[in-house]
Amino acid sequence: MTGPARSGAEAGSTALDAVRALLDDAVAHYADVPAAAARLEAQRRRLDEPLRLALVGRVKSGKSTLLNALVGARVAPTDAGECTRVVTLYRHGATPRVELHGTDGGRRTLPVRRADGGLRLELGGTPPEEIAQLVVDWPTDDLLRATVVDTPGIASLSTGTSARTHGFLGADDGVAGADAIVFLTRQPQPEDVAVLAAFQAGTGGEGALTTTITVLSRADEVGAGRLDALHAADAVARRMSADPQVAAVSSAVVPVAGLLALAGRTLRHGDFVALRALAGADQQQVSRMLLTADRFTRPEAPVPLPAEVRTALLDRLGLFGIRLSIALVRAGVPDATALAEELLRRSGLAELQRLLRVHFTERGAQLRAGTALRLVEEVLAEHPVEGDDELRAELERLRLATPDLGELALLARSRAPHGPLPPELRAEGERLLGAEGTGPAARLGLPAGTPDDALRQAALEALARWRTAADDPLAGRATADAAEVVVRACEALLAALDRSAAAGRPR
Repeated sequence: MTGPARSGAEAGSTALDAVRALLDDAVAHYADVPAAAARLEAQRRRLDEPLRLALVGRVKSGKSTLLNALVGARVAPTDAGECTRVVTLYRHGATPRVELHGTDGGRRTLPVRRADGGLRLELGGTPPEEIAQLVVDWPTDDLLRATVVDTPGIASLSTGTSARTHGFLGADDGVAGADAIVFLTRQPQPEDVAVLAAFQAGTGGEGALTTTITVLSRADEVGAGRLDALHAADAVARRMSADPQVAAVSSAVVPVAGLLALAGRTLRHGDFVALRALAGADQQQVSRMLLTADRFTRPEAPVPLPAEVRTALLDRLGLFGIRLSIALVRAGVPDATALAEELLRRSGLAELQRLLRVHFTERGAQLRAGTALRLVEEVLAEHPVEGDDELRAELERLRLATPDLGELALLARSRAPHGPLPPELRAEGERLLGAEGTGPAARLGLPAGTPDDALRQAALEALARWRTAADDPLAGRATADAAEVVVRACEALLAALDRSAAAGRPR
């Protein structure tokens, strides 16, 4: 049995091996039920792929810009062209490659067209409604652990465009298109919560909280684009996090200025030279130029920069990014590397990447295993066949023998209204379940590098608290059962620390 204190890859490998064997048995049992067998085979293939992370949001919510920032290159189109009306998967590959998957099942390779260090997508004359999805291979380590999916905007004026996203997330073929979601919103709407609830239903009901992060997108536009806009956006994100309806369907809310993040990842020396020229010009004149995009890009301007250079800066950084960069250069930022680091730090991308790692990629295997087990359960309920008792028994055995899956299920329920964890212990319980990281120190709320003896003492104290909670005669059954899950997490953590000490490995 795999304890939760092991690495995500180690725990996930054990879970996936067992689930893979179950799916193989299920496919054999359902050989005479083609529809069910096809769903099981599709899920079996998905087990061997990286986690699929879908970026979802309304039209112009900044999905493509954020994807480019995550990948570190301009690979996703950000205009209103036909490519933005198609589901597009970006995965790791040795060389750039674009493949079109048609709704008729056919596939063909499209030309790779490079532009501005990235990619320019074209559909080769194929109407978007005839395309199931595009698959883009791109050589970057950022895509090694997760395939990132750019989806068409929901609530689009084009019914077909929105339907492609809903179809991809809603498992039209019986297998959900994504394992996790980053939901982008500029201003929360009731319909946003409804979309996340629908994804929850489509992925089996109990996993949406642990597979959804909400991004307050285009955070630099909060507060009318003032230099303190990111602080204002952070306050808005905290209020959203405290909303019970949002907390019920999303594990975190983080503000991100996508264009600022992309600028930080792609800033060139020439960009810095141009920004330094603006920083050295008359401050009042530059401030007036930066009131609007039209003023900034006028052919005649009181700064030593051609209009085409200013237009390129505007495309790469936006007005807010230019204002912020000028202020940073005037404050002493010395070069392009230092400016890029500062833009990244302020953009919110680093915090989003941390959350993606903690909630998704570190537990990617467990998330995929949980999705697969729910699918087997659905197939067994919808298509009873002779001899399926063996499958049901193995399904239940796997759930009992894989504590990581129980942790994910409890995490999904813990922050919902009337969640089962004791309110006074909920924060600690979520942390022990891996909400802030799956390593021993993260689970115990201690600094990285804490000695084993201190980790063990903290784990023993946590175990005692949660055993008391589980044995509380006044607690309801749901609370007692939830506390038992945390108890098992503490016991597995102690066992892992003992294994570590015996092996002489530092934690």
